[in-house]
Parts: sequence; C-alpha cells; structure tokens
Amino acid sequence: MFEGVPFGHESTVTGEIVFTTSMSGYQESITDPAYKGQMLVSAFPMSGCYGTNDKYDISGKVHVSGLVVREYCKEPSDMYGGRTLHDYLKEQKVPGISGVDTRDIVGIIRDRGAMNAAIVHNEKDIADATKKLKKLDIGKEDLVSSVSTKTIKRIDNGKGIAVGIIDCGADRRMIDDLSKKYDVIVFPYDAKAKDVIAANVKALIISGGPGNPDNAKPVVKLIKELFPSMPMAGVALGALLIAKAFGCRTVKLKFGHHGCSQPVKHNEHVYITAQNHMHTVDQASMKGTGLVTDQSNVNDGTPEGFSHSSLPIFGVMYQPSSPKYDHRSYFYEKLDSIAGVRK
Repeated sequence: MFEGVPFGHESTVTGEIVFTTSMSGYQESITDPAYKGQMLVSAFPMSGCYGTNDKYDISGKVHVSGLVVREYCKEPSDMYGGRTLHDYLKEQKVPGISGVDTRDIVGIIRDRGAMNAAIVHNEKDIADATKKLKKLDIGKEDLVSSVSTKTIKRIDNGKGIAVGIIDCGADRRMIDDLSKKYDVIVFPYDAKAKDVIAANVKALIISGGPGNPDNAKPVVKLIKELFPSMPMAGVALGALLIAKAFGCRTVKLKFGHHGCSQPVKHNEHVYITAQNHMHTVDQASMKGTGLVTDQSNVNDGTPEGFSHSSLPIFGVMYQPSSPKYDHRSYFYEKLDSIAGVRK
C-alpha cells in the first residue's frame, strides 16, 4: 500500500498495473486504447509539464483506468495553451495519485510482474477494493470490442488506392499517416470478410489494441478467411492475431513492453522503438507456419517482427506511427510493397 495525494477525478478504480518508460507523451499514452483496463505508472518523475491539448489525443478519450505519478505539474508551461493534467483527468472521470515512490512501484512490477491494483480515494473503500482485486482477471475480458469502431468508416482522400484497417484499438496517428498516401477504410473488429473484399482494399492492417489475443476470436476468424488472397500487416496486438491465425501460440510477458527506448534488432542494425503490449509470440510455435522472425528485442530476445515466407503478410510489435523513432519507415515501405504501390 502506498499513500499519496489524489488528483483528477475523485473515485475508486481497479486495473492491471503496468509502467511506461517515456519521459514525455503522457497524453498520448493515457489515450492509447491498448491501455484499456490497465493502470499506468509513469517511470519519469514529473508529468503534466506542458499541460494537455485535444490535438495530442490519439483516440479521443482516456483509456487508462488510473494514472500514478511521482509529481504532477500544477502550473504547466503555456506554450501549448492546454489544460492541466488534473483538469483533463477530472473531465474524463479518471483518477490519479501523486506523491508516491514510483521508482519503488516500478521495481515491484519488474520483480513480480504486472498485477492487479486499485486507486482508492476514501479509506473506507479499501476493503471493498481489495475484494474486487482478488476477482479481477483482465486476461479473460473482451477489451477489443469496447474500443473498436461500431461502423465502417471511409476516408476518401482522392488517392485512388485504398487500404483497410481492422480497428482493434487503432492509433489515430497511424490513420493520419496512411491518409497521406492512401484512401483509408476503417472496419469494426467483427467485420465480415465479404465486406472487406467488397471494399477493394489493396492491403489490410490489423491494428494494435488491448487485452489478451486469445479473446479476439472474431479477428482471428476474419484473418483466416482472408489471408490466402489478401495482403496483410499487423501492429502489436494485430501482429499477434495474425500469428494466431497461422497456428502460433502467444504468451504473456512478465511486465510487457511499454513506452520508449525499446531496442529492436533488424538486419544487423539496432533501432529504437516505442511499444505498448503485454503479450508476444512463442517463437518455437512459429515452426511450420510459414512465418519467419526477422526482428527481435535486444533486451529479452522476444520476436519484434515477422514475415511470411511466401505470402504478402508481415507483422511488427512496435508502433510505426511514432515519428521520433528511427524504424518507422520500415512498416510503411513494406506496406507499400505488399499493396503494390510503386515509388
């Protein structure tokens, strides 16, 4: 138990607690749908220095269940003209806690792994929160359905060639990047194969998102129905779902890969990437599936990217929509290739 100072919305919440290593980008992190059902600890000691601004949302709302920081800035720089982190979380009805030893909390998570946690505003609620924690099992929750679009959305940019996105919790930055070169069609996670085929997309992207890949069965079914003829690319959860469709197993990491400075080795070079996922592919299970690992994490050796040996299909575990990281071009160049785009 850690005692601290509440900020944001005054309420009690539970979730799976994880930490992020990013020094900035706190608003992008808390609005990332991949954090749905999770409570986020910032390893960097100060949050909120530059306030919040709607243009930095990557999904339109906060998805973390709660935010844990060492200190939050009550008088942020006015260079962005935004609200304080406190006001933003209060508006979004998400509680935060500050004044706690986040280094200690991060150490506990690193040693013991991600676990259930609660932010409790009133001391009298501790007993009830403890009971909820014992019952909470985020691994059994269907989180993708709660963050996916409900309808097919078309973004016609007059480009003449379209790509599709299966929205498992899509990052708005990726949609913006794709819109610079393609017309974009966003499909719900439970889209029908006939609707994707009828849209005449040249490639299909399975987006990142939250939760256990074992629970996203409609997406795996869709991939199986489409992959013999449809070029595909997967990002984070999307990559795991492609792997599952080919018969691979996925396993949960001890505390996941969250935040920045995740080193990825590819073709004898090491690239720095941004990531947000709790699961990975069991590399031994890839044997005989046609999928071949071509990128790996330098820290723990887990697969960070794969390609199919004969089909135009690949996946990456990092975020290709983060311009400050130097491996983002790989995803888009490979996508151009499988979509048949000529430079």
